[in-house]
Amino acid sequence: MTRDLRAARTGAVLTFVLAGLLCGSMTVRIPALSDKLGLSEASVGATLLVWGLGALVTMQSMRGVMTRFGSRSILRVAAPLTAITLALLAVAPSFPLVLAASGLFGMAFGAVDVAMNAQGSAVERAYGRPLMNGMHAGWCVGAISAGLLGTAAIAAGLSITVHLTLVALLALPVAALVSRSYLPDPVTGVGRPGKERPARRRMPPVVYLLGVIAFCAFMVEGTVADWNGLYLRNVLGAPEALAALGYPVFEAGMLAGRLTGDRVRARFGARGMMVASGLATAATFGVVLTAPTAPIAVSAMLFVGMAVATVSPMAMSLAGGATGDPGPAIAQTGAMGYAGLLLGPVIIGFLSDLVTLRVGLGIAVVLGVLIAVAAWFLPRSRAIAVPLETPRRELSMAA
Repeated sequence: MTRDLRAARTGAVLTFVLAGLLCGSMTVRIPALSDKLGLSEASVGATLLVWGLGALVTMQSMRGVMTRFGSRSILRVAAPLTAITLALLAVAPSFPLVLAASGLFGMAFGAVDVAMNAQGSAVERAYGRPLMNGMHAGWCVGAISAGLLGTAAIAAGLSITVHLTLVALLALPVAALVSRSYLPDPVTGVGRPGKERPARRRMPPVVYLLGVIAFCAFMVEGTVADWNGLYLRNVLGAPEALAALGYPVFEAGMLAGRLTGDRVRARFGARGMMVASGLATAATFGVVLTAPTAPIAVSAMLFVGMAVATVSPMAMSLAGGATGDPGPAIAQTGAMGYAGLLLGPVIIGFLSDLVTLRVGLGIAVVLGVLIAVAAWFLPRSRAIAVPLETPRRELSMAA
């Protein structure tokens, strides 16, 4: 195993950490953003809708962009832009400017999400064994850090503007340093003179089925990230500092699930894991919605995170292994997945206005069942074939 390969794996994990930190920092301060501008739940839903729309627009265009530029080049541009647009969101003084900044943040983040999953697939292929759950564990580390830093910022009396601006300034040099470790995409030799990518082909049906599964999983994750704080504070009466802890507790469960997920997948197969994860997600989120007190609901978030943790990483990994070129397949699955983030906030926001937030969040229970049903139709083999077509001698080119 070469030093470049080990560095590439570390760099991919750190990219997920950075993405989780940036995205999580925004989500844990949603109550503060609501208070700062006097936003209703519907307005918060509209802000999150614009964020999701920006991410979805970018991800829908990424099939062609990934084909031309590859994950390494995209990450070197999009990761710093994500930090910059987070700072713009932090300083926005009015609701219309918040919407604009949220859209730009979503567009930059959408590019990072597709590219970092494609980079993770490139590393996974080079190693020749499942690694994607471990990559996504890095996201959990970043999101947990975001929640803990958010709680500390609230306790210290830092405004949302100061807090998010400091996070963005910290992220910029880290993104530049990590970008030096990325691998070229496998198979097609992105960035290597004299080599061209194959003609674009129609995606196999399993990629779209995985997209449906990713849609449900991302919607569950987004439901917790975007509405958990308001649910704990407004429905269960938790103080803001306790409400902010719900998300990092959820991510701690995600971290535990993902750190063990690759080994469990190798033992039982992706299909069985996804079916079990969907049913467990429905059951554990039902506990959250019926909890009589905020501390019980926060504790239950740990098990929700453990239940749903491996669904989206496995969907991305299997999509990347379903074709010879992982980037476009991951972009397709990711775009379908992020449609869940697009629809989830607006549906829950308007349902909350029409009935109650508790009823709106009940969608997550239904989504867990849908994950199990869709996963039942996946191939029964333990994994979709992953063509290991990145020659070891080419890894030294990842500078």
